[in-house]
Order: sequence, then C-alpha cells, then structure tokens
Amino acid sequence: MQQEFFKYQGTGNDFVMIDNRQQTFDKNNTKQVAFLCDRRFGIGADGLILLENHNEYDFKMVYYNSDGNESTMCGNGGRCLVAFARDLGVIEDKATFEAIDGMHHASIEGDIVKLQMLDVDEIQKYENHVFLDTGSPHHVQFENDIETFDIKTEGARIRYGAPYNQAGSNVNFVKKITNDTFAVRTYERGVEDETLSCGTGVTAVALAMHATNETKDSLINLKVQGGELKVSFDVDNEAYKNVWLIGPAKFVFKGTV
Repeated sequence: MQQEFFKYQGTGNDFVMIDNRQQTFDKNNTKQVAFLCDRRFGIGADGLILLENHNEYDFKMVYYNSDGNESTMCGNGGRCLVAFARDLGVIEDKATFEAIDGMHHASIEGDIVKLQMLDVDEIQKYENHVFLDTGSPHHVQFENDIETFDIKTEGARIRYGAPYNQAGSNVNFVKKITNDTFAVRTYERGVEDETLSCGTGVTAVALAMHATNETKDSLINLKVQGGELKVSFDVDNEAYKNVWLIGPAKFVFKGTV
C-alpha cells in the first residue's frame, strides 16, 4: 500500500506528517512508524505525526517517537502540525486541537507558529538540576562547556538513571548567554539521541530559569542547534500560566512511500 507523506521541520526538529482524517494509517504498526522515521532506510525524522478529525476541535494530533511508540506531547511537532493543517486548508490562521496532554490553542502567521503549552504548577528544584513536566518530562541542568559537551553519553546516563530509570526523562543542558537568552541542547527519550531542537524542552528551560531566578524576564530567547525559539509566560503565585512556544515551522517536501 502506498502512503502519501509530508515532511516538516521546526528549528531542525523534523517530522513525517500524515493526513489520517480517513483513518487509513495502521496506528498499531510500530515497526512501520519506526521504518518511516529511519534516516537510512525510510524517510527520516525525529517523529511521526498523524492529523485526524476531532468532534469538537479543528483536529487531533497523534504523535509517535522515532522508535515507533506513541509518546507524550511534542511542542515543535505541534507547531509543525499547525502549519500542516493550514497548508491542507483545515484551518486559516488560528487553531484549537487536542493532543495527548489535552487541548491546545495556536496561531500562525507566515512560517511563525505560536503554540499554547500546558500550565505548569510544580517545578522541582534540586541542588544540581530542576525537574518539571511541560507536556513531557524534562530534566534541566547547567553546562558551561555546552558546545563540546558529550550530550548523547551524558544525556543517556541521566535519562536511564535514578530516579527516572526505564520511564525516563528528556534531558536539557543549558548555558546562560544574557539575562533573557539561553543556549540549550537536548537529549530526547524515544529518539535516544540529541535532537537539533525540542519544543517542550526549551519551554521547560525557560520556566526553570525563571523559577531559579536566573532571569526575571517573561519572554525568553532560546538558542538551539537548529535555530532560535521564544517562550513567553505569566506567573501567578509560582504557577506558570499562559505559556506560549513561538518559532518557525516549515514545509520541507512531500512524497509517496
């Protein structure tokens, strides 16, 4: 069976997009998802996303990691899906959609997508790191030598180690550049490697930097390997609300496999 696909990327975080409004894609075939995401034998991507119909909202997002397993929220994937929905004619410049972590609002102008993320009520602060959930779990810690640091080795050690163990956590390494700008490199579980960008990861970093008084700004610039993103938020009694992930989402190519 032939499958039409579309490739999108958001600051280098790339995804295979499939229009599954007719329910033609076999969602139980994890090997097929992993094959499509394979960079040598398939299309190549950090994840695969299905756009599906929804009874109340504009569409539904179903996200799979490149290992073939359905996963938690993907911020850059959500932004790319908004661009895909616009290009399909499902939306114009605003969207409301359901993902695995609940309902999201978004807007798009040109190739810039603003995606509303979950409110975050709890940020766990430890001596050497911060842990929080921004739709996906994230470990955040400083690393001054971020340019040459072995992200894959150290990220894997933390991801599989206590207290995360097999359930795992995404791992973000951060370097402060200015009071409102931070460099971020992320090891993503499910990909089991560094990705050029992670949307829920930079969201976690922005909130963690504010919660630990590394910044007093509520609009944070995040420099990732694949470009630049912004995160804005409001603070209410140490709870983070009205959180927005902002950045480019671009069509790359389409094909049939």
